[in-house]
Amino acid sequence: VQLQASGGGLVQAGGSLRLSCAASGRTFTIFAIGWFRQAPGKEREIVARINWNAENTYYYPRSEEGRLTISKDSARNTVYLQMDSLKPEDTAVYYCAALRNSRWSDWGQGTLVTVSS
Repeated sequence: VQLQASGGGLVQAGGSLRLSCAASGRTFTIFAIGWFRQAPGKEREIVARINWNAENTYYYPRSEEGRLTISKDSARNTVYLQMDSLKPEDTAVYYCAALRNSRWSDWGQGTLVTVSS
């Protein structure tokens, strides 16, 4: 499975961005797609997840639901992360990964999100 993340950029606080994660290859082996982020000096953390077939969605923490929206376009094998009301603390490199065989793998290259105050 190959994942390609895109959609990052520079945005002012309060603005919005939509990230895309395009999947190719053996997509039938994917159980879920997760969006993660890594801010400077911090560990990588998961922010949202969507199950590939059932499309159940999860947010971390749950309170982020509403500000973040994860969705999937099955025809395009693409998962989106809509981020609204962005804050400077959302500044990070955002990655998508596939949950396969109970492990997060096939990490995309990452896309940088910078939120200015």
